[in-house]
Amino acid sequence: MPTYIVLPVIALVAIALASIPQVSAFGLSALPLAILLGMSYGHFLLRVEDEKDHQFSHFCKQKMLRLGIILFGFGLSFQQIVAVGWQAVVIDLVVITVIFSVGTFVGIKVFKLHRDVAILTAAGSAICGAAAILATESVLKPKQQHITIAIATVVLFGTLAMFSYPFIYQWVAMNDHTFGIYIGSTAHEVAQAVAAGQSINVETMQTAVVVKLIRVMMLAPFIIMLSLVLTRLNRSDDAGSNEKSVVAIPWFVFGFMATAMINSMFVLPEIVKISFSFASQFSLAMAMAALGAHTRWATIKEAGPKPLLLATLLFIMLIFGGFFLTSWLS
Repeated sequence: MPTYIVLPVIALVAIALASIPQVSAFGLSALPLAILLGMSYGHFLLRVEDEKDHQFSHFCKQKMLRLGIILFGFGLSFQQIVAVGWQAVVIDLVVITVIFSVGTFVGIKVFKLHRDVAILTAAGSAICGAAAILATESVLKPKQQHITIAIATVVLFGTLAMFSYPFIYQWVAMNDHTFGIYIGSTAHEVAQAVAAGQSINVETMQTAVVVKLIRVMMLAPFIIMLSLVLTRLNRSDDAGSNEKSVVAIPWFVFGFMATAMINSMFVLPEIVKISFSFASQFSLAMAMAALGAHTRWATIKEAGPKPLLLATLLFIMLIFGGFFLTSWLS
């Protein structure tokens, strides 16, 4: 069966599975499900892919990815920031800055990981899981096995964190609103913030989702800043060369910001918002399916324990550091 049929089918199946309560209870969104299904398809593929198959896979990993992130902006609004207060914004900023900085430094300098693996893992833990990793990929241009390794670690520890929140809630003196801020500022995926909040009560879930979406909104300036920093580093590395480094501007990020602004300024019909949400999920799921279809399990095994050690460190920082930061500022 040709790739242009298989990948859309995998994306639709992943979205359908993510909507099942028993599956969503584990905090599994359509994105990690799509990459798992894509990897399964890639391992059991009996036919040899032709040039058209490769072209369509590349189209999904590039164009569909960017379209999905742009459309994702329609689910965000600046009014959500006002609703939870300035403390939530500050906490999100501190979490993103510290987790990404420590993750990148420790990953590269201490664990001696490939630069791209360290940056992707840190970005996924700091901002919004698989979506952040895919967005960061547009700046780094890494190998697809590096993307898969980062996503695997983020999904694993994001799921572990999601199950930790209800247990922590029983032993702390935080009120429901503050605990929602804690979940939203430290959960890896939006789906995991929803599932963790639901396990406590409605107020906690609503606060957690809003705070988590604020972190997602910070993805845009993060990608732009990362692009500028990497360009400067490349220029210093190529100081002796006559070639000039060009700033890799992730233009789709401006589209993401524009759609969020439109959603903030205008009241869109519910059917339109639902349509954009589905189109975003479908586009991103196709990108993940294409990525998974060309990744082998052996790739993750070859990476060794170091990516897991880095993800473990970031998980501990998010759970404990995020708790004390939220307690202090809220």
